[in-house]
Amino acid sequence: MDRKTRSTVVLAIGVALLIGTLAVSGLTTPDRSVAADEDRRTLVGVQGGGAGWHDYGGVTLFERSEVVWHEGSADSYFDVTMLDNGSVMAGFMHGGYDDCGPYESPCTHTGFRIIDPEPTPEVVSEYSFPVRTPTNSEVHDVERVGDGEYLVTDMEHERIAIVSGNQTVWEWRGSSFYDAPDDPTRTDWLHINDVDVIDEGRYLVSLRNANQVLVVERGEGVVEVINEDDGGDDATCTQRGQLSDADGDGDVRCGDPGLLNHQHNPQWLGEGAVLVADSDNNRVVELHREESTGEWTVAWELDSAGGIPFDWPRDADRLANGNTLVTDTLNKRLLEVTPNGTVVWSATTEHIPYEAERLPEGERPTGERYNAAAGAGADRLPVLDPAVSLARGAAPWLPYWFAGAELGLTLVALGFVGGGVYLRRTA
Repeated sequence: MDRKTRSTVVLAIGVALLIGTLAVSGLTTPDRSVAADEDRRTLVGVQGGGAGWHDYGGVTLFERSEVVWHEGSADSYFDVTMLDNGSVMAGFMHGGYDDCGPYESPCTHTGFRIIDPEPTPEVVSEYSFPVRTPTNSEVHDVERVGDGEYLVTDMEHERIAIVSGNQTVWEWRGSSFYDAPDDPTRTDWLHINDVDVIDEGRYLVSLRNANQVLVVERGEGVVEVINEDDGGDDATCTQRGQLSDADGDGDVRCGDPGLLNHQHNPQWLGEGAVLVADSDNNRVVELHREESTGEWTVAWELDSAGGIPFDWPRDADRLANGNTLVTDTLNKRLLEVTPNGTVVWSATTEHIPYEAERLPEGERPTGERYNAAAGAGADRLPVLDPAVSLARGAAPWLPYWFAGAELGLTLVALGFVGGGVYLRRTA
């Protein structure tokens, strides 16, 4: 066989492998959308896409699996809550502001907005402040706690705070419990990404970079740690310049990544039980506190649904009907699952969703507890699957079914094509 013929054969193998990989995967992967027999209204905060995931942000209301309305005036939206009067409260981040305080103009602001959806969605008010950078400095969560008072997470200064008008009336800072850097605005330190009201003056707080969820009480500070530091490896908490041993004692306060790993949006289910989107472990997990030891352990977990492995889920809500609403971020889907993991409803978003809320109930500080594992052990390829996950936000056109196996086969196919081209040129 001469060189030109060999080049043709190699090229044909590469093209056939590429086409076959994409065709078979696209045709055999389960559909992300599952229509429901009954009405389901779901409110969604969309972080966006593109570089940094800060483009095409929006707030969307789904009726069943169809879009009813969409408001997209911010670069990114995060936590969303429908208020009693029908307006929507949403954490947001947006650039192009002139009021920049200590930073150069134009700058980025973060905070929360109130959106009136009728007759067409529009922003009617805003609380915001300037941040040094649009990345890892956003207000991811906001809760209404009184007449004119709002509880917010502030990743710029790593605190939770109650604000009224433009005034802070109470705050708890992460520096009171963790080793703090000299200037939290210059690093992605604790990444406080969620706060929920448990009851009067008691709050559930997610510190993503510490792999920990805290119960913070006004007047007392931290009264409970979910996933306390057991003295193990701190590598997951110190990666990418996150936590550091600022006081030089040889340790940082880092929870076990096997229990929680860079989690989002925990929900208090009642005393001794919490539901968490365990993001870097690509699962949703329910933790229970053991009465005898006080330790938190896994009572239920789910890492795939509808035949599709979760890809960095960032929200999970236990609904009044006993099911769980999951925001499967990098698969760009929302889904409701039964305790055994069966999908009874789902919808898809064009860009990266952050958090979802079922209406009219919203997220409640209580919920049915699960006690039997629904399923875990979805097959994942090291290096390849994480590489695809990183690409999904910047490339919204990437099909949800294109995962690590498809990437590996595509690279092999392109290797054959490249080899065939080389042989032809040197023939």
